[in-house]
Amino acid sequence: MTLQQMMEITIARNASDLHLLVGHPPTVRIFGDLIPIPSELPMTNQDMETLLFPILNPKQLEILKNEWELDLGFDYNAKARFRINMYRQRGSLAAALRVIPTIIKSLDDIRMPNSVRKLTDLRQGLVLVTGPTGHGKSTTLAAMINEINIGRKAHIITVEDPIEFIYPVGKSMISQRELNSDTQSFGNALKFALREDPDVVLIGEMRDLETIAAAMTIAETGHLVLATLHTNSAAQTIDRVIDVFPESQQPQIRTQLAAVLEAVVSQRLVPTIEPGRVLALEMLFVNPAVRAIVREAKTHMIDNLIQTSGEQGMVNMETSLAVLVREGKISLETAQQYASNVNLLNKLLGV
Repeated sequence: MTLQQMMEITIARNASDLHLLVGHPPTVRIFGDLIPIPSELPMTNQDMETLLFPILNPKQLEILKNEWELDLGFDYNAKARFRINMYRQRGSLAAALRVIPTIIKSLDDIRMPNSVRKLTDLRQGLVLVTGPTGHGKSTTLAAMINEINIGRKAHIITVEDPIEFIYPVGKSMISQRELNSDTQSFGNALKFALREDPDVVLIGEMRDLETIAAAMTIAETGHLVLATLHTNSAAQTIDRVIDVFPESQQPQIRTQLAAVLEAVVSQRLVPTIEPGRVLALEMLFVNPAVRAIVREAKTHMIDNLIQTSGEQGMVNMETSLAVLVREGKISLETAQQYASNVNLLNKLLGV
């Protein structure tokens, strides 16, 4: 079977990912479960090279051979786009291919509340979308960017590794920059972004001190910055941003973050009772109380503040999970697996 045939099966079965690993048959992920492609035999390292090397240009092949890691985007017959990560394991080549739909879902399609839509009206500040890998962060950011694209005239700059969604023509101008293709690093791209007259900057992932510092500076200078982090809650997100800096700089960073942060949307795709997954959200919208908590290094108070600020649109993960249980969409056991505070979840459900 060719790589293109495997991609066809991945799309046809509505899978989110395709995994290629020596010693295993090609395997797709459907609603969170890994399922081997029927009739395919375990692959050899030669199979991997035969499948993957032809889709690489000389520069990409050189990066893979020298660095043993490579991210790239790949368009498949206008049916879908794949975000591909190639890597080595036990001395052999491996790959994980994530399906990126060609049609960008709206905020309504992914069941985002109106409070998240209002974030796209912001003209400046930092909005963070967080959660584990594979839980829809990129889909949420794409929906937000496209909301801006179709709603107002703005210059949007994205810095991605690799480019995922391709945006339709709208009212905005969108400059999409890909690592190793359009820029040599996130740091370089963000360093020069302010010279490119942006209104909105999308950062595919805030990975390191340089990227996080640049994101806050861009937000501080009157631009809207949207970015992702691999964290599990709003409180953990704030701590992660601050802790990446040397201790001597952290008081200054707390002040800066308190001034620019506008919201943290932490999300999970939770398995439903019927085959599928549904979105559960924790949402922190920054108000004067939150800014004081960030400045004074009292992030342990964030969870309680979210719990008592429902009238401002804030919600914690346990409340979101409890609603899904009451609606009959997920089981109690599943909710308990995804809850950070199981006792609070049980209390909300009267268990």
